[in-house]
Order: sequence, then C-alpha cells, then structure tokens
Amino acid sequence: EELEADLSAATISKKQLKKDARKAEKAGKASQRQQQQQPQAEEADLFAANYGDVPVEEIQSKAISGRSWTDIGDLDEAAAGRSVLIRGSAQTLRPVSKKMAFVVLRQSMSTVQCVLVASADAGVSTQMVRFATSLSKESIVDVEGVVTLPKEPLKATTQQVEIQVRKVYCINRAIPTLPINLEDAARSEAEFEKAEQNGEKLVRVLQDTRLNYRAIDLRTPANQAIFRIQCHVENKFREFLFSENFIGIHSPKLIGGSSEGGASVFKLEYNGQPACLAQSPQLYKQMSICGGFGRVFEVGPVFRAEKSNTHRHLCEFIGLDAEMEIKEHYFEVCDIIDGLFVAIFKHLNENCQKELETINRQYPFEPLKYLEKTLKLTYEEGIKMLKEAGTEIEPMGDLNTEAEKKLGRLVKEKYVDILHVCNCIT
Repeated sequence: EELEADLSAATISKKQLKKDARKAEKAGKASQRQQQQQPQAEEADLFAANYGDVPVEEIQSKAISGRSWTDIGDLDEAAAGRSVLIRGSAQTLRPVSKKMAFVVLRQSMSTVQCVLVASADAGVSTQMVRFATSLSKESIVDVEGVVTLPKEPLKATTQQVEIQVRKVYCINRAIPTLPINLEDAARSEAEFEKAEQNGEKLVRVLQDTRLNYRAIDLRTPANQAIFRIQCHVENKFREFLFSENFIGIHSPKLIGGSSEGGASVFKLEYNGQPACLAQSPQLYKQMSICGGFGRVFEVGPVFRAEKSNTHRHLCEFIGLDAEMEIKEHYFEVCDIIDGLFVAIFKHLNENCQKELETINRQYPFEPLKYLEKTLKLTYEEGIKMLKEAGTEIEPMGDLNTEAEKKLGRLVKEKYVDILHVCNCIT
C-alpha cells in the first residue's frame, strides 16, 4: 500500500511538473517576445517628444514662451511654406492608415485640415499618427506644422490650405461621447426634410437640449455667426448715432415703480421696499432731453414679465433705444431712423457676408434689400393700398398686426427692391 501511494504521488508530481514546465515555457516565450518588441517600439518612437497630452500644471501661466500663434482664419495661400503654430478644437478625425491621418481643427468659424504622415524626415512616427486619431472630438489641440496648398479644392474646411503636421499636443481632452453632436446641431430644416424623403432619420437637437448644453451648442457655425452679427449691429448703431451728435447714456435697471404702461413688470423686494426691473429707459431718455442733452441713445437690458411665446414678446432682451428733440417736424426723427437702418444694412452687406451666408445655410432668409433713401408712405397712402386690397380700416384707426403684415406684403409687391419702409402718419 505504501508503494502504491508513493507511485501515485510520483505520477501526480510528474504531471504537475509537466504543466508547470509548459506554463514556464509559455511565459518565457511571451517575455522573450515582449523583450524583442520593446526595443523595436522604442526605436520606432524616436519622436515621442513631438506629441502627447500636456499636463494641466504645464499650462497654468508658468512662463511666457514667446512663441507666435496664428489664427486659423488667417491661413491662406500667402502662408504657403511657412511654419505655423495653431490651436483649435478637433472637429473631425479621419485615419487613412497606420501611417496617415487627417485632423480638422476649428477656431471660431474657421476650419483647417491637418495632415499627419509618418516620416522620419518630418519627425512623425506611427505612434504619433495613432495618438492624433485617438483624440476625442472637441478636444483642444495645439498643432505645429508647415502650410501647404492642396492639389484640389477642399470642401470640408473654410481655409483652402493644409497643415503638414510636425508636432501635435492635446491641451484639454474632451469626454469620448458628447451630449450634443455638432453635426446634428448645425443641420437645417431642409436637410431633415430631404432625409425624411429618402427614408433616413437624422438626430434632431431640441431647444431644451441646446440650452442644457449651451456651451457646446454655441460652437455651431450659425450661432457663432449670429453673435458676430449682433455685435456688428450694436457697434454700427452706436457709431451712426454718435456721428449724428447723440450721447450714450446708462439708465437704472432696478427702480421703485414701473417705467411705462402696456407691459407687465417683474416685481421684487429690495431692503424691505417694493422694487421692479426696468421695462424701458423711456423716462430717463426724456429726462435727458429735458436736461439739455438734445439727443441720447442707450444699449441696455430690458425686462418685461410677458410670456415669451410669440415672435413679438420677450421677457428679457437688449434694447437699442434713442431719443431726440424735434425742431419742427417728426420727419426729423424719420430721417434719423432711415439713415440708421440703411447704415446698418449697408455695413452688414459689405462686411458680414461670411456670417450672413453661414446663418442662411441653417436658417434660410431673404437677402437684405434697401434703398439709399428709404420710401416714405403717408398714412392715407397706406390705408388706400389696404382698402384696394380688400382690408377695411377705421378712419384714423391704428393698424393691427395683420394689417401691418399685409401692408408690408403690398409694399414689397409694388416696390420689389424694398424691404424697409417708414410708415409716416401725416
């Protein structure tokens, strides 16, 4: 029995030894393969310093490098052959092979295509190409490279040049899956209709989602353009009125009572006393005129406790207000308004074509049309046009919303090139 037990133990021991030997052999081969691969990887990654994620502490105002940055919007044919340093958001990432990839960077409304090709001469490794394509969309990226001209026009970018990448660093990596896809948020209604006709279903980004993730939604080309148009309109409003001897003022927005009738007011309590948000700077503009200023304007917030569910009502907006004394006839005011609108329209047409085209792609609108001297209709002329079209208006009665819209359509039909009209009651 003891002999049998010894033989059994020996058999088990031999089997276990064989298993252990096989495991050791596998581990040895794996270790050998790893050791063989590691020198190759290290040898291939000689340009590791040319790419990578930049630690947060390295971008916290440690030093001024003196490097010169180039705006993506300034990259044109004249920059060909020049080495540039740019920063932008990674809009699209397209790997072509292990040794080649395309990355489109966006800065504000401008985009440029960056090309990575693994080459020892360029200082680009296959690992660098892989790093670039591993970036998540909307990550903030720095790229150093040489500007070149593409063989064919680029359709996917605003700039008609390419950057041959030499270095690429990720400054801030976005999460892999964003709550909003910018391509979805930037689609027009026409694109949705076309997709529906073809039996396709596109993702529609609704208003609540846009507002919940507003910082991302603001990156869409149309939103970028809208804010720029708004800035241009405000600046031209100030510039024109200043040229007409108007003085800019700033009126209170927290006041003790309503500032005008016809609009609801936001009420609140201030140090135990009732107060409200200003519905209008009207009172203060009139006080300024009585105070001897002659002509004043203000660009400021207006608050009205109304339901913001129509095209003509907002609970909060920025008002462009003006007030002036009249010497003889209110046509003096009409002339100022006329000149103001023409100046704004002309400025937008001459200086904001890129922005207007960008907005038009997502939110189509008719081109701005106007006369250098705006058409003036008397009250009688306007009423006559409405009556001839079958709309009756009480003698000297106010025009309601529908009558105003219809008169606008009638004027447009009669005077094809005019969109802006001063309706003057005489």
